[in-house]
Order: sequence, then C-alpha cells, then structure tokens
Amino acid sequence: MRRTALASLLAATTALTLAFTMPSRAAEDAVVIPAPALDAAPASGIQTAVIAGGCFWGVQGVFQHTAGVVNAVSGYAGGTKATADYQTVSSGRTGHAESVEIKYDPKKISYGKILQIYFSVVHDPTQLNRQGPDTGPQYRSAIFTTSDEQKKVAEAYIAQLNSAKVFSKPIVTKVGALEAFYPAEAYHQDYLTLHPNQPYIAYNDIPKVQNLKKLFADDYIEKPTLVSAGKATN
Repeated sequence: MRRTALASLLAATTALTLAFTMPSRAAEDAVVIPAPALDAAPASGIQTAVIAGGCFWGVQGVFQHTAGVVNAVSGYAGGTKATADYQTVSSGRTGHAESVEIKYDPKKISYGKILQIYFSVVHDPTQLNRQGPDTGPQYRSAIFTTSDEQKKVAEAYIAQLNSAKVFSKPIVTKVGALEAFYPAEAYHQDYLTLHPNQPYIAYNDIPKVQNLKKLFADDYIEKPTLVSAGKATN
C-alpha cells in the first residue's frame, strides 16, 4: 500500500523492490473525455471545489500544476473533526475520504474544466472504494459540492459521460454537499513535489502530471503552486 513519511525501513525497502518489478505504466491510465456540456456560470472572486479520487498526494499534485488554481490542499471530507487525522481515517471507518480542497480563479479555469481534469487524468471514476493499490472507502471517488450549481454541473457531467460510454464501466463517483473540509497533516502537503522519486509517487502519481501536460497543455503550468509557498508569502 501507500508509503508515508512515518513508514518503517522495512516498508520502504519493500516499496523500492516493488518499484523495480512493476510495469512502466501508471496504475490508472488517462482517458480522453469531452468537456462538460453544462458548466458553472462566470463568477468573480476565488471559488472552492472539493474532490476525492484516491490518495490525495496525486490529486493535489495534478491540480498544483493546473493553471488558475491558487491553492490545493490535501485533507479529509465526509466525516467529523474528531476523526480527521491520517491514522484514524486510514481505518476506513470514519466516513472521511482523502480529499483535496481546490481554490481557483473562475476567470482562468472553470468548475467544469476542473471536473474534466478530475475524471480524465486524476483517477479512475469507475473503481468503487479504491484507486490503484489503495483500497477502502477513504479512497472513494467523490465530489463534495459547495453550491447547488456545483451539484447540478457535477451530476449532469456524470450523466453525460455515462451516456457517451466514455468509460468501459459506469462511473461510481458520489456527489454530495460539503459539510466541512479538514486539512491534512503538514507532512502530506506538497508530497508529490517533495518526493518525486518515492516509489509510490513515481509509479502512481508522476504519470498523472505527465498526462495533464499531454492532454491539457493549455491548462498545465510547469512550476507547481505549493501550499508551503502560499504560507511563506502570507
């Protein structure tokens, strides 16, 4: 499974061994999909989107390389504040999903474009309660909406993609209102950028950023927008 900064030496050695025996393709391949037929209306001011699509390291990493995103924070959504910590969430019994809160400028990127990237390169929305090597409800595919408009756009897009049979199986992504988002521990933030050679990141997540650059060239930025950089300038 996933390796954290707190993993034991034995786990790290195992991960490194697996990295050399794994095939040279990512756990989830990107899928070329149409843009949403329905998108959010133009707006002013920074907007918020919260999504879950497996391990938050890769989800955050992709959107940190996405133009128009002013901040992307790894965290937890779907459960209570009392259980919003990595060890407890990893039990799979808290209701939380590993999620990413995306702050974005709607004049530079739309909510629909964020969802298009999410469904295309971030994760496989047909996998139920898992992504790649990670299993459990904490790795589920979910969109936590912050408005009725977001809910309408997300549900319409899922229906559009299912109707077009873009994926070989039905999309299992759940859409529900965001009750609260809780930032994850500091060591989870900017993880992809800080640990690009870590076996899990190299195999599962770096290819997602490469696919973003390939499939969404106009939305890709080379220098990531990091959480640590935002804190340093505040």
